[in-house]
Amino acid sequence: MVEAYILINCDSGMAGMAAKKMSDQAGIKGVKIVTGLHDIVALVESENLTTLATAIVDKIQKVEGVGRTVTMVCVDI
Repeated sequence: MVEAYILINCDSGMAGMAAKKMSDQAGIKGVKIVTGLHDIVALVESENLTTLATAIVDKIQKVEGVGRTVTMVCVDI
């Protein structure tokens, strides 16, 4: 199982709608609107890196109002 936090920048005024659409998607375990450099932080869980990449593109980047994403893959120490 692969987990990643996705930092998301949205068009002005679109964070609420985008977060709601993302929260309904399978594989997205949590979505929070945040302050600071980014507008939304999402926790995504996937079987492997290939399906993680597909989930980010199809379930996050294609959401209306989403501009840029930064992916932080969780690693075990």
